[in-house]
Amino acid sequence: MKEVMAVIRMHKVAETKRVLVEAGYNSLTAIRAVGRGKMLKDLSVIDKVGEEARDMILESMLKGGRLIPKRLLNIIVPDEEVKKVVEIIISVNKEGHSGDGKIFVLPVNDAVRVRTSERGEEAI
Repeated sequence: MKEVMAVIRMHKVAETKRVLVEAGYNSLTAIRAVGRGKMLKDLSVIDKVGEEARDMILESMLKGGRLIPKRLLNIIVPDEEVKKVVEIIISVNKEGHSGDGKIFVLPVNDAVRVRTSERGEEAI
């Protein structure tokens, strides 16, 4: 099993979830996150985000911070499905601009479904 961690723009979450569900990947966790990559700031994203995100971006810039609101998606999949999930995330989020996102793939040693005590891939 692997964990696919994807840091994406806030306005891409709904579309990313929709495409993943259509491909059969219903289980994921989405977490609010702030951060930045190599660029100090990419103001082009301000026009594409919602009012809440825009306010957070502008407030952080006024305070001297350079952290941009993002979403962190966590998806646990069998090893043989990692490539497909990564390709789906890229296809939805790639705009060709700084800040399109980042994907990390990590090994998962075990998983346990609390309700049934199922383990391993049966638990995901």
